[in-house]
Amino acid sequence: MSTDVSMPIQETPIAGVTTVVERKTTVIFALATVGLALILLLAGVSDDTTFRLATPDDWAELPTVTVPAAPTAWLLVVLCALCTAASASLLLKERRTPLWLVVVFAVGWMIGFLTWAAAGATIPVIGLLAGSLALAVPLVFGALGGVLGERSGVVNIAIDGQLLAGAFAAAVVGSMTGTTWFGLLAAMGAGMLVALLLGLFAISYFVDQVIVGVVLNVLIIGLTSFMFSQVLAPNAESLNNPPRFDKIDIPVLGGIPLIGPILFRQTVVVYILYVVVALVTWALYRTRWGLRVRAVGEHPTAADTVGIKVNRTRYRTIILAGAIAGMGGAFYTLVSVPQFNREMTGGAGYIALAAVIFGKWDPIRATLAALLFGFASNLQGVLSVIGSPVPSQFMLMLPYVVTIFAVAGLVGKSRAPAADGVPYIKG
Repeated sequence: MSTDVSMPIQETPIAGVTTVVERKTTVIFALATVGLALILLLAGVSDDTTFRLATPDDWAELPTVTVPAAPTAWLLVVLCALCTAASASLLLKERRTPLWLVVVFAVGWMIGFLTWAAAGATIPVIGLLAGSLALAVPLVFGALGGVLGERSGVVNIAIDGQLLAGAFAAAVVGSMTGTTWFGLLAAMGAGMLVALLLGLFAISYFVDQVIVGVVLNVLIIGLTSFMFSQVLAPNAESLNNPPRFDKIDIPVLGGIPLIGPILFRQTVVVYILYVVVALVTWALYRTRWGLRVRAVGEHPTAADTVGIKVNRTRYRTIILAGAIAGMGGAFYTLVSVPQFNREMTGGAGYIALAAVIFGKWDPIRATLAALLFGFASNLQGVLSVIGSPVPSQFMLMLPYVVTIFAVAGLVGKSRAPAADGVPYIKG
């Protein structure tokens, strides 16, 4: 699957090299800055905003920060305007906006928005970020599965089905055995089964991979909904009452101010996620296996000529990807909610797929994209709790607006693996 959302404004040939400069980052900076300024002009505030940065268990408690809402927000508008001017200056020089400038702008704009939105209230920063991580965990697992599948040349639209199947299997097996670990293994097996079906039709029978993925998602939704109403609901105590993973506070690390409560007071599933992200990144770029996966995703014919079994490599990779996505599904029923419900993933697989594109088919970047979407989802809940003046309808659509802007506006020129979505027919 290939997505190219570039907006070239100038191409200057230099010694046989074409330089393409994009204006989208500068335009988005300008629009976001003007938007924040209009919010402050039309709905100004005079109260103070408080940011709580610590928890009672931190070994070095950070002070609570209280700032005047209006002056602080306007100061950050000025910062955003300076970032926009710097981006425009680089654009005129036919240079790209560096990543650090994008980060400074994004952080400054978000703090400015939160300062206005939470005027007269207190924002629990640790709760906001820790909740964002919790919501992002299934997205990260799904995004990693998507990266692996598409790096091998298979479009994995079925991520949502793998998440949902994993959640269902974890609930049933966890309830029957009374063990979270068996539930986690069952979730991995369910994700692998969905991936195997995807491979059977897409790799062996050359069916359009996007269509197969969508059909599998619908199939899993229908199947799990039927099983829920006919089997799980009447036998909820024995089949839909799984145990939950407890949070594990890592000594010393869990007490680090700000970072510790967010990263190191989590369940074992989150710690597994840290390991999986590192392993996938290392294996994809530093091992012979990763080289073969990338080879069959870029040029399967060339890979075949040097003895790489293209379809076998694709099968193995998407089955591994299914196991990883299945673990994301287990998070729903073994960590978040101790029971299975109809369509409980809420289309998270499609957000994970957007994270794959936003992350340019790279495990680390896809993880960061998933964390961004998790933050957007949690932000709506936090602002609703503190009574923010932001309309509830806007907050409900916020995660999807961020997804659209991220994929269509911020991602830049994004090129999928060359053979992504193309079945290999050995000739």
